[in-house]
Amino acid sequence: MNVKAKRAVFTAAGIMLALSAAVQAQQPQRPAPPSRSTPPARPAAATPGNEQQRSNEPQRTTASYGDWVVQCVVNTSPPSEPVCDMAQVTQLQGKNLPFSRVAVAHPEKGQPVKLIVQVPVNASFGTQVHIQTSDQDPGVIAPFSSCNPNGCFAEFDLKEDLLKKLREASGVGKLSFADAGGHDVTVPISFNGFAPAFDALVKK
Repeated sequence: MNVKAKRAVFTAAGIMLALSAAVQAQQPQRPAPPSRSTPPARPAAATPGNEQQRSNEPQRTTASYGDWVVQCVVNTSPPSEPVCDMAQVTQLQGKNLPFSRVAVAHPEKGQPVKLIVQVPVNASFGTQVHIQTSDQDPGVIAPFSSCNPNGCFAEFDLKEDLLKKLREASGVGKLSFADAGGHDVTVPISFNGFAPAFDALVKK
C-alpha cells in the first residue's frame, strides 16, 4: 500500500526528547464568534491556583527551517534545562491527522546522534524501516525497537557518513515499512532545511 501524503511541519508537544511516547499537539482551532443572543464569555478571574498552574506549564519555543521544525521545551520547575529536537510530520491527504514523525534528538556529548521514526501501531513489528534520500539511494534500514499505544518506533544511529549524506540532501526521499497485513507503506520525507535545522539544534 503506497500512502499518498503531504509534508507538514508539526509542533509536537510532549514527544520530544527521549522520543519515546508521542503526544502530539494539533493546531488550535479559532473559536467561533459569539452569536448576538449570547454575550461573549468573560475570562475566568485569576486565582492563586490558576496562576500557579500557568506558572508551572512548560514553555515551548519553535523555529522552522524549510520542512523541519526545531522545538525546545523548558520546565519552569527543576530541572529547567531545555529539551530540544527537530522533527517533520507527514499527514495523510485529506485528513488533518499526523501519520508519521521523523525526529532527531538533541545530540548529547559522547552519545551517538539518534534519528527516531514513529509510524502507526498497525506496523509489522517483525519488519524493518527503510529510509532513502532519493530513489537512487540504497538507503539505510533499522528494525522497530518498540511499540506503544501512540505508535511504533525505529531508531537510526546518525553516524558521521550518514549524517553527512542527510545534510547534503535537499530533495524528497522516502520512508518505507510494512503494515500488519504485509502491505508496503511508503511515506515521503523532505530533506529541505535538514542541514540548517540540525545546525540550530546543535547550538541549543
